[in-house]
Amino acid sequence: MLNYLDLDADLTEEERMIRDTAREFVQEEVCPDIAEHYIEGTFPTDIIPEMGELGFYGPNLEGYGMLGIGEKAYGLLMAELEACDSGLRSMASVQGALVMYPIHAYGSEEQKEEWLPKLAAGEAVGCFGLTEPNHGSNPGGMETHAEKDGDEYVLNGSKTWITNSPISDVAVVWARDRSEDDDPIRGFIVETDRDGVSTNKIDEKLSLRASITGEIALSDVRIPEENRLPGVEGLKGPLSCLTQARYGIAWGVIGAAKDSFETALEYTSEREQFGQPIAGFQLQQGKLAEMATQISLAELLAHRLADLKERGDLTPQQVSMAKRNNVRMARDQSRIAREMLGGNGITADYSPMRHMANMETVYTYEGTHDIHSLILGQDLTGIPAFE
Repeated sequence: MLNYLDLDADLTEEERMIRDTAREFVQEEVCPDIAEHYIEGTFPTDIIPEMGELGFYGPNLEGYGMLGIGEKAYGLLMAELEACDSGLRSMASVQGALVMYPIHAYGSEEQKEEWLPKLAAGEAVGCFGLTEPNHGSNPGGMETHAEKDGDEYVLNGSKTWITNSPISDVAVVWARDRSEDDDPIRGFIVETDRDGVSTNKIDEKLSLRASITGEIALSDVRIPEENRLPGVEGLKGPLSCLTQARYGIAWGVIGAAKDSFETALEYTSEREQFGQPIAGFQLQQGKLAEMATQISLAELLAHRLADLKERGDLTPQQVSMAKRNNVRMARDQSRIAREMLGGNGITADYSPMRHMANMETVYTYEGTHDIHSLILGQDLTGIPAFE
């Protein structure tokens, strides 16, 4: 794949191994059928345990059957998964960053021992319940609530646009704890086979189709008190999870952009018009030059984030900058790649239009492009535009 600034030369042996293992897996096991899954609106669930065996879920976490790899290796993994399809990276990202991470960071020892090995192995699938029908960009307005009843909590409410929910075994649900005076937001581990839980699938999506998306409806769902995450309260909990996931997105979309670039380069090098490959024409070369430049700049940003994260200096606002910039880059460059393929570019035989459509979802979820602009604006000016 594109490596114009020779960043690969600085990768460690571990980072190369993780990247190459993921690349071989997706190319052999997933990519041959991913267009069909996209058309049918299905996810290749048979690969879930295989991805677990390879250590693709929460690999940058320590212990409990997880690999504890470095943050750059994790980013490279996300890029290889998304080079195949954003749905593949979304599944792994939700499992690791939004389900395993909060249990690892805020869970009790019993919760960690029960869930982390199963989630890491792909023996259980998790989902993350934050977004609600009336509260997306403003999670602080959530209406889902939990009330203490003896040694149990009773949960009521609804979540929507939840990746993995229809195929999940467990959900990390964020709700207001009405048992306390200030109604703090807390995390709860909710097994999806409990009475009162339903996880209906959202159909007829026009983007991220090779991903299972659904709802979480909670109607008087009783869970034991020990299912509450004890280590955090307030929006810090879910927002810290989103920072982890956004970091993976900032890396992942580079894979989609690189795949779009490689597809366009190969196509234009072989497609002949007016007596020569169309890659020989100035307009096409200008597009390729700009694509390579923008992808390389986004990659530099991701590598810088990895360095900051490794040494514990990464801020949520820096992650917002990278998520905002890199997704916009991938959205733009996949569209340009589609243009270069002409009429053939609208078919499922080529990946850029699928990547382009997927980017509409990635541009929106985990903080919209506009919301990340406001996060950066507040950090730069000290003035919150949300209020």
